[in-house]
Amino acid sequence: MTHCFGLKRNAYYKYKNRADKRLKLEQPIIEIIMKRRKSLPREGVRKLVKSLDDEFTKANLKVGRDTLFNVLRKHQMLTLRKKYSSRTTNSLHRFYKYKNIIKDVEVSKSNQVWVSDITYIRTVKGFCYLALITDMYSRKIVGYDLSDSLELNGCVRALNKAIYQAKSFKGLIHHSDRGIQYCSNVYTQILKRNKIDISMTEENHCYENALAERVNGILKDEFYLDQTFTNIDHAKRATKNAINLYNEIRLHLSLDFKTPNMVYKLSA
Repeated sequence: MTHCFGLKRNAYYKYKNRADKRLKLEQPIIEIIMKRRKSLPREGVRKLVKSLDDEFTKANLKVGRDTLFNVLRKHQMLTLRKKYSSRTTNSLHRFYKYKNIIKDVEVSKSNQVWVSDITYIRTVKGFCYLALITDMYSRKIVGYDLSDSLELNGCVRALNKAIYQAKSFKGLIHHSDRGIQYCSNVYTQILKRNKIDISMTEENHCYENALAERVNGILKDEFYLDQTFTNIDHAKRATKNAINLYNEIRLHLSLDFKTPNMVYKLSA
């Protein structure tokens, strides 16, 4: 090989020694990342730098964003994002559709605006449906329910969980799309009975519920809710674990690298 490329033998061994030294330096970094990814398997580079800063310091390692990115790329550990397309909204119904009243609202505290949405989870036997309610300020998932049907009951259970855990929510606005579940008399009566104002996206304006869509994507992208589960019980266990990790451990760039639980408790 050295003869073909016109190199000296010691040049090859110097290169090999440098590569061995780099691998030896990278090994503790990889071990720390692998430990972190047992709970957050698809956490991105910027969040890893922030969340693992103390771990790297304890191990006497100086690791910046570019270094970490290069190490992850070299060892094929970068996370990949998937795109999803699924229709879970039926807005062609007889129920009253409310106006969007959060357009110009400046959200400054928890339990000021809740956003709701439904996403699908695959099982071997078919789809089940995850109803989510997320606090807009803290990004915390405050209520959820997984059921094997797109009927109203799942959304109602998620709403009741959110109301039960909130305790105090004076002046709260509930925002959703115009799906039949959210427009139904049963659902809107629960909101009115608890003095929660109702807001909905305008027709063909899905971006008006962007935060709810974003949370759906995070749960699938980063917590493996995009896989096909054995049955609904398996999916429920995975969903519960994913939401706990999302609320309690995952750092959010929009929250200045804090968790939803931390922000929710401070501002509720």
